[in-house]
Amino acid sequence: MTDTPQPMDIQQILRFLPHRYPFLLVDRVVKCVPGSHIRAYKNVSMNEPFFQGHFPGAPIMPGVLILEALAQTGGLLAVAGLGDVSDKFFLFTGLDGVKFRRQVFPGDRLDLECENVRMRLKLCKMDARALVDGKLTAEAQITAAIVDTHAD
Repeated sequence: MTDTPQPMDIQQILRFLPHRYPFLLVDRVVKCVPGSHIRAYKNVSMNEPFFQGHFPGAPIMPGVLILEALAQTGGLLAVAGLGDVSDKFFLFTGLDGVKFRRQVFPGDRLDLECENVRMRLKLCKMDARALVDGKLTAEAQITAAIVDTHAD
């Protein structure tokens, strides 16, 4: 494991995450220190399919999708430095202390931050925050597990 920050472009993200359009919610990782913390972002565009119904005339990004973006970012942190993860999934096991502080609108850049609190075997706990223009939009403590994609 290295403590040198590692960025990830979209091609690297696609290698680590199974999500694809329209559910891939991380555009770029600007900094990842495996086992420690990660900083990523999602460019929120008016072209996002959820804006068709949430809400017509007053579009805001659904809170559950902000949490999903944080979970995907946490998944990238959890698998960074593990080598080949093609047979693994990062799955939510819980969310605690979820708070939404402000709305996210089309045109915003949603900055995503996760910091490891604890990682044992295949179980992870991390503090997660989403920000726009340096202002907190959402926060939560995420717990998750790294599981095999194939059951034996």
